[in-house]
Amino acid sequence: MLPSGRVSLTARRCAHALRALRIEHAPPLAFPRRSSSVPVPRITSHYTIHPRDKDPRWEGVDMERFADEADVVVVGGGPAGLSAAIRLKQLANQHQKELRVCVVEKASQIGAHTLSGACLEPTALNELFPDWKERGAPLNTQVREDKFAILTEKYRIPVPMLPGLPMNNHGNYIVRLGHFVRWLGDQAEELGVELYPGYAAAEVLFHEDGSVKGIATNDVGIARDGSPKDVFERGMELHAKVTVFGEGCHGHLAKQIYKHFNLREGCEPQTYAIGLKELWLIDEKKWRPGRVEHTVGWPLNRNTYGGSFFYHLDEGEPLVALGLVVGLDYTNPYLNPFREFQRWKHHPSVAPTLEGGSRIAYGARALNEGGFQSVPKLTFPGGALIGCSPGFMNVPKIKGTHTAMKSGMLAAESIFSKLTDENLQSETTGIHIPEYEQNLQNSWVWKELRSVRNIRPSFHNYFGLYGGMLYTGIFYWILRGKEPWTLKHQGVDSAQLKPAKDCKPIEYPKPDGRISFDLLSSVALSGTNHEHDQPPHLTLKNDNVPVSQNLAIYDGPEQRFCPAGVYEFVPLESGEGVRLQINAQNCVHCKTCDIKDPSQNINWVVPEGSGGPAYNGM
Repeated sequence: MLPSGRVSLTARRCAHALRALRIEHAPPLAFPRRSSSVPVPRITSHYTIHPRDKDPRWEGVDMERFADEADVVVVGGGPAGLSAAIRLKQLANQHQKELRVCVVEKASQIGAHTLSGACLEPTALNELFPDWKERGAPLNTQVREDKFAILTEKYRIPVPMLPGLPMNNHGNYIVRLGHFVRWLGDQAEELGVELYPGYAAAEVLFHEDGSVKGIATNDVGIARDGSPKDVFERGMELHAKVTVFGEGCHGHLAKQIYKHFNLREGCEPQTYAIGLKELWLIDEKKWRPGRVEHTVGWPLNRNTYGGSFFYHLDEGEPLVALGLVVGLDYTNPYLNPFREFQRWKHHPSVAPTLEGGSRIAYGARALNEGGFQSVPKLTFPGGALIGCSPGFMNVPKIKGTHTAMKSGMLAAESIFSKLTDENLQSETTGIHIPEYEQNLQNSWVWKELRSVRNIRPSFHNYFGLYGGMLYTGIFYWILRGKEPWTLKHQGVDSAQLKPAKDCKPIEYPKPDGRISFDLLSSVALSGTNHEHDQPPHLTLKNDNVPVSQNLAIYDGPEQRFCPAGVYEFVPLESGEGVRLQINAQNCVHCKTCDIKDPSQNINWVVPEGSGGPAYNGM
């Protein structure tokens, strides 16, 4: 007899499969619009929308939180957060100083939510651990072959990879980033960093003077309808002299920090992409360890920014990592990034490598693409922003790990210097570290981002992809990014969609089950799981908007841009109209919905700790 946990997991997978049938085969306009006289079912029950102090079910519930003190609290156990924590403890140990550093991470294990291509540039790693090879860092595949091409529907046009171009990968390593992050976690623990995986930072705490005091972890034991369960348990508070936010792309708490301190004043809006990835075991005869391939063009049209990657790993078995990145400033609401990815795998230059192989993992995440123009103010009283949270990705390189790590290291050095200054006089209770921002601007990170600042926005021209490539060839390769002007982005991604009536629906081929696959069987490979009986963490500011605006104007794009089948429109029980159904247990925490929702009605908040994907080296 199976343990009860195994039975429930099987039941969840069956439910996923049933939803997959509905999502994959339902036509975009399969349901009639809801009549305005039909009441909208309540979708959102989360306390951030429906406060508990106004809910009689919460009367008498003990809401006191236990508080703990640290010198520095780091939110997010990714490359940036762990690099910051490691560097702090390296300095403390070197100078024989007592420094308590705590890292809170919402994933059940360090690295379990980490997903990237990934081709790692070791610049920052060499600085953090010059002896990383002796320490056993999982960098097993050095790049041996670098290819780039433009795809048409049937053909592949090779493009020479000239020295000095940002996508040249000489000296880099193909890695499974989740494994690398797990290794960083081991190094952090050896140095004395306290790691707390499975604890989601749900709230920013402030001192009376407005400076950041720390964070509170999420409450647990709340039912789906928003009521307290018998096992309800309040989260705990972690107070710190400095709180470092390294949540990754479009962080839940960083969004609040931006508004509270007006950090985006003076910079352009952040822009994003969605990256979808799979791991495959292929026929050994087709395996080329150390090969890196990138393409642009098909299946995307010339005005949709994006491209593919195909990396051959050398880890003792014929393993390849492949994926598609699609800019979230696309305009056609019928575009489905997941199905574009599945279609790309059937290209004549891609499919032969995959034929006879087996897919072993799938995942997706959003990426910051704004670059230099979109970096906000990074410091504020009591805290700082590091890594992909503020956006240090080098877009044309398709790399952000090395810059994220370096930003964390620079923040750590600035914080340590301030905390150990015997003459420190702080104007606020939470300590302000403006030196971090100054040090970053004097580092190679700033120089690198500035040199490529115009490549991504150069694609916004009549010729799209081809105009952008021409600009890159002339002004980056020849002038090395030293042109005196700075191009602007189009604006926020959520505002770029055109009404459905002005766009042509896209016909996608059905998956064949060998090279291309349906959505929900893909999500099953991500290991995603959430406690079912909890309020959906995909919250809606207004439950009416999905049908009255998104479906009515844009034909419900959330049912297509989500890479995990979280959103679907289903008939009302009365048979009159439809409602939005949120399958929150499918969420892979990519944040795409929060970014691309044209009405900006979706607000992604953290679920109970330990929920989400369980990536194994993605």
